[in-house]
Amino acid sequence: MKRHYYISDDLKDLESVEVELENSGVDTEQIHVLSEDDAYLETHHLHAVDSISKKDVIRSGIFGLIIGIVGAVIIFSISYQTGISEEYTWAPALFLSIAFLGFCTWEGGLWGIQKPNRELARFQDAIKSGSHVFFVDIKDDQESIVNRVIQTHPNLKLAGSGNGSPGWVVGTQRRFNKFMTWAP
Repeated sequence: MKRHYYISDDLKDLESVEVELENSGVDTEQIHVLSEDDAYLETHHLHAVDSISKKDVIRSGIFGLIIGIVGAVIIFSISYQTGISEEYTWAPALFLSIAFLGFCTWEGGLWGIQKPNRELARFQDAIKSGSHVFFVDIKDDQESIVNRVIQTHPNLKLAGSGNGSPGWVVGTQRRFNKFMTWAP
């Protein structure tokens, strides 16, 4: 999926853009608004960026996981090379590897929670000045829909594009939200 970023100062305009996109077949889970005041977004019925996505937790956690895997392999290698695993058992090496892997992943996440998301960090100045970043993840066949809707809103300024959330993530969010609103 592709992601298109737009900047605007008018939340009412963003609300109408979101409604038009949803009425044209773009799912709510594909549309996000990044702002200083998430509570104010709720009053305009806009889909705010969740707090985990505002931080670099996922990327840093994956980096920590990779370091943990490398460390676990090193622990197993040392255990095998020194013969400790043959003399005693593999259990200490296994538990030490699991603990190291978990610790590195945890530390990576803690490191990432202190930093803004790399993709969204470029908009920090605009957000601090009171603007709002509207972004939409689209499939190739939805490009014309987004272009048509955006052209009718001249206050939206194109702020760039990039890689969007994977389709399976958006699909999972859609199914989860549908499940949560389902009532027998």
